[in-house]
Amino acid sequence: MTIWNRLFKRRRRDLRPQRLDYLNEALALERQGDFDAALTSYRLALRDHPADIRVLQNIAIAFSKAEQHDEAIRYYRKALDIDNTLMGAHYGIAFLLIKRGETEAAAIHLQAFLANPPRDSEAQKWIDHAHNTLHYLGHAREH
Repeated sequence: MTIWNRLFKRRRRDLRPQRLDYLNEALALERQGDFDAALTSYRLALRDHPADIRVLQNIAIAFSKAEQHDEAIRYYRKALDIDNTLMGAHYGIAFLLIKRGETEAAAIHLQAFLANPPRDSEAQKWIDHAHNTLHYLGHAREH
């Protein structure tokens, strides 16, 4: 469509309000370190898509970065309620639970993560970290 057609021949469908891409907006705000604004955008994205596991996990990550661990755990759990195979959610919640001293629950999530770990090029460092943490938690429980 030429610029003239766009200027003078507006169609009815062109007048509909456009939905903002709150998820990408939130990701950009989070990269800038503005966690409060990012969380607002994530919540708006969640309002549009209440069962979107990407949004739920990203909210959990933002809450983790903002040192709001209880909220992060809550959103990881919401994501796992929808899909219990989310390895990133198991991994993230495990280390938040360790910070709270809930090592048994953390070990369960680390084992779930290791049962079907990610297969991308960077995954090995996370897999090794999970194995090492489980080993440490095993020794901590023996003493």
